Amino acid sequence: MTVIDASALLAFLGNEPGSDVVEEALASQAYCSAANWAEVAQKVTSHGRNWELSRGLLDSFNVSVEPVTRADAEVAAKLWAQEQSLSLGDRLCIALSIRLEAVALTADRAWGTSERIKQIR
Repeated sequence: MTVIDASALLAFLGNEPGSDVVEEALASQAYCSAANWAEVAQKVTSHGRNWELSRGLLDSFNVSVEPVTRADAEVAAKLWAQEQSLSLGDRLCIALSIRLEAVALTADRAWGTSERIKQIR
């Protein structure tokens, strides 16, 4: 089970380095926070790309978009106290990975690596 960050989904959609790692995760049991899903939709649209097409590709993998819970929000707030350089979306992704006891995939080097965080490149 894997939680995929917006940066990793965008790398996949752009066929960037590490997209193969994301595709492998998408082909198994993958989750994305609704906050990260919104970020992907915003970035795709803001770069003039077709969100409907991108969403269709992601939907073909049956990625589960999970709501942000109260508990996720509180974990994200605690994470801010530890690491203020991470965005709210980043912290919500990590919070979801904690809730689901899953590894989080990211292309964002600021996250570092740990038992719960895997860099895609």
